[in-house]
Amino acid sequence: MTYTGRGDKGRTDLYSGERVSKASETIRACGTVDELESLIGVCQAHCDKDLSELQNELHILTAELADRNPDKRITEENTERVEELCDHYQKEIPPLRSFVLSGGCVAASHLDHARSVARRMERRVVEMEPESEEVLAYVNRVSDLLFLMARHENHVEGVDEDNSDY
Repeated sequence: MTYTGRGDKGRTDLYSGERVSKASETIRACGTVDELESLIGVCQAHCDKDLSELQNELHILTAELADRNPDKRITEENTERVEELCDHYQKEIPPLRSFVLSGGCVAASHLDHARSVARRMERRVVEMEPESEEVLAYVNRVSDLLFLMARHENHVEGVDEDNSDY
């Protein structure tokens, strides 16, 4: 059997066993993290970057948000790893001159989409007022990384950035 029926009335279980509304801040935030993790899978299918570590960290983030006392947490090391990736991609691309329109090659387009979902994820997590300041730093860096990766994909593919005209 692949279904339990426990969620048929709009409620679900947290890891702690607490039943909450599927419309709760926690479930909205976890759902957005899940959406981002899935979208990063799409990105990985279209570019040569290994994004599995980021996907795993997003699973850790979901567990932390859903329970607030998990064994694994987002740590300073996770944030530093994302920052190191940001620094790497920043060095590989030309300096930013103005706002960049989303799009370009297929991989960059998917990464831009993931970046916008990451920003929504950040807003949902902030609404929860998480106990960990590291979670807030991490979710902010993830969108920065996706933005830089999109720019990098276009740069590698020889696609000129389309800048906003205002």
